[in-house]
Amino acid sequence: MRMYRNHVGGRGWRFDGLRTLLAKASPVRAGDQLAGVAADSAEERAVAQQTLAEVPLTDFLDDPVVPYESDEVTRLILDGHDRTAFRPVSGLTVGGFRDWLLDAGNAPGLPALAAGLTPEMVAAVSKLMRLQDLVLVASRCQVTTAFRNTIGGPGRLATRLQPNHPADHAAGISASILDGLMYGNGDAVIGINPATDNVPTVARLLHLLDEVIQTYAIPTQGCVLTHVTTTLQAMERGAPVDLVFQSIAGTEAANRGFGIDLALLREAADAVRELGRGPVGDNAMYFETGQGSALSADAHHGVDQQTCEARAYAVARAYAPLLVNTVVGFIGPEYLYDGKQIIRAGLEDHFCGKLLGLPMGCDICYTNHAEADQDDMDLLLTALGNAGCTFIMGIPGSDDIMLNYQSTSFHDARYLRQLLGVRPAPEFERWLAEVGIEAGDGALMPAARLPRVFRHIAVDH
Repeated sequence: MRMYRNHVGGRGWRFDGLRTLLAKASPVRAGDQLAGVAADSAEERAVAQQTLAEVPLTDFLDDPVVPYESDEVTRLILDGHDRTAFRPVSGLTVGGFRDWLLDAGNAPGLPALAAGLTPEMVAAVSKLMRLQDLVLVASRCQVTTAFRNTIGGPGRLATRLQPNHPADHAAGISASILDGLMYGNGDAVIGINPATDNVPTVARLLHLLDEVIQTYAIPTQGCVLTHVTTTLQAMERGAPVDLVFQSIAGTEAANRGFGIDLALLREAADAVRELGRGPVGDNAMYFETGQGSALSADAHHGVDQQTCEARAYAVARAYAPLLVNTVVGFIGPEYLYDGKQIIRAGLEDHFCGKLLGLPMGCDICYTNHAEADQDDMDLLLTALGNAGCTFIMGIPGSDDIMLNYQSTSFHDARYLRQLLGVRPAPEFERWLAEVGIEAGDGALMPAARLPRVFRHIAVDH
């Protein structure tokens, strides 16, 4: 472990290793304070950031924040590091890397650079960036994936249609699907969080999604966001699985708390690809993350929550996912106290994920006991739209009646698409025009002209 020293304002400062330095340099957030790893003052935070700026990027290859011998995520990160891809920035410090990223002339090299970066490197540089820096650099990182349609292309913004129901009632779910489709939502995925997590319920919901998608020839994918082992059992019983979902974290111990390890994720990724249900591509995994998950499981090893979050992205990219999103405000104010912290975390997560080569989306959300409101979410929504966010959530009225939290509505995607001139996934956009939901210019058709083809979608279920 290396010691990092600085002398500022007539006082000597010492930071014991990268783990401590990264934590002390982090912008204020409740979770780091709860864990006892945050800077004790604004002065200490500023000194830590100044010190971090002088750290060579190569130090992150020599001083892992979680021990190599005891953590399979660390082994995944270091054993999979591509030194050839790293070469363009290998001589830089963290501060020099920030300058390199902000230089527009280096933007074409970002896709090739991803394999050469570790999550700790991107977490470190994010701690030195203003919000506008996070937006600007992320906007230059284009990541494209495909299954039944193509996600993440230039000028595109996809949405997950989230039709949750507190009783998994088929008619209620179907009504929400219809509502979302009428607003042009659902190209990233139609994804249900089941209220009851068992194989029969999950299989029933998978068949419901498959019936809707196949009956109306919708170029999208369905997913029931259940535990990976439940999905594997459903596949064994012949259920129509498009995407395998799993929540993941940035340490082996935290993933163990989720009931998973890297081998299980590999088994699931191989199994779902063997089904061959994606006519456009074979990206068939869907991962969700969130700052604070490792801390809540007492599995953070003294690492700050944002660096732990970035390490989860290294897990995700090992399985070539179709979608990854940070459920940024869902875990609660114990980890991200207010709107200011949620906004910063959402932009950090998106930036880190994109820089690591992931198709990064964001559930722009907050719980009802957080010091946040919909104005904060509007600001984060607008910033992420300009940052090139791959997808956002679409929830009836922005209020999830099953999970009891506030997110983004079907209308919010319309707002971003109109404001920024971005469009749905190309295959889905063509389908919207073919069935009469959208006119050629992207405007919604008048209600009286909505397609009659959907008149039974809710009542039949």
